[in-house]
Amino acid sequence: MSAAAAVAPAVVAVVPEGLFAEFFSDADEARLRAAAERLGGEFVRVDRLDEVDASAARVVITSWGAPPFDETVLATLPALELVAHTGATVKFFATDALFDRGVRVTQAGAGMARSVAEVSLAFTLALLHRVPEMHEAVRAGGWYDAEAVGAQHELLGAPIAVIGASRTGRAYLELLRALGAEPLLVDPTITAAAAEELGAALVPLDEALRRARIVAVHAPTLPETHHLIGGAELALMPDGAGLVNTARSWLVDEQALLTELRSGRLRAAIDVFDEEPLPADSPFRRVPGVLLTPHRAAGTTEGRLRQGRIVADELDAFSAGEPLVHAVDRSQLSTMG
Repeated sequence: MSAAAAVAPAVVAVVPEGLFAEFFSDADEARLRAAAERLGGEFVRVDRLDEVDASAARVVITSWGAPPFDETVLATLPALELVAHTGATVKFFATDALFDRGVRVTQAGAGMARSVAEVSLAFTLALLHRVPEMHEAVRAGGWYDAEAVGAQHELLGAPIAVIGASRTGRAYLELLRALGAEPLLVDPTITAAAAEELGAALVPLDEALRRARIVAVHAPTLPETHHLIGGAELALMPDGAGLVNTARSWLVDEQALLTELRSGRLRAAIDVFDEEPLPADSPFRRVPGVLLTPHRAAGTTEGRLRQGRIVADELDAFSAGEPLVHAVDRSQLSTMG
């Protein structure tokens, strides 16, 4: 048993040491310790919840890979009042039993929005300027071939479809507006006036797909958004258009997309996949001109620290008896990835 198991902390961070260092600056770690003192106990970090006697813990801080807070886990946490998640979705651990107990849940997804939006912008610019094709050609010993590369475009004045006015979708829209794009927003949950306030024209999905040079998906994971972009939708996109996905693979039919990519009619930049890590024999690895990254769009130093700062802010509020800014209730689980 570790030395940590000898204490009965008020706040337990179940976050691996390396990841904890990414999330929490020295100052924010000090804030966690101060919050624990205000809650009548100590702060401890562990890799697994079973490494510590958490019977007095009022707060558990979680990261990716946290187990479901089922009756068995909750039995070891009789004093639990708050679960503060360093990531975005809490769907994988937030059970009915947790909410039935009256435990509050909060998450730090807002800290990830800017990072993911910047990668979406980088993908957008890369596809508009044909960077993947030219990179591959030069690496292979070639040079500029206008016919092979295809038309290059600026972002200025370009019609860009944004599918979903999520936190990340809104951050992406802000960047598009700053660089002079013409955003087309698809989101059935907002009005045309609200879209205009975001600097975008609200249009139906089919219209956005027909008009856009780049289609970027930022919609939530819902039953109705599964394969929102399928074969019929991809067929609406103009020749040479590009698809950007830094959100969820759930939203795009990968097989239909592969068919279009193999034909050379469409292009793509993708950070999320149905199977991760991406298998070595995945056809995505062999399709030319496709930009791939390993689900790291949210992995910036600044974004990670922003996530930790949000958690520290929430613990400050909780320990002071103030409202939580990033609370999640049971009804919101259905809209999370």
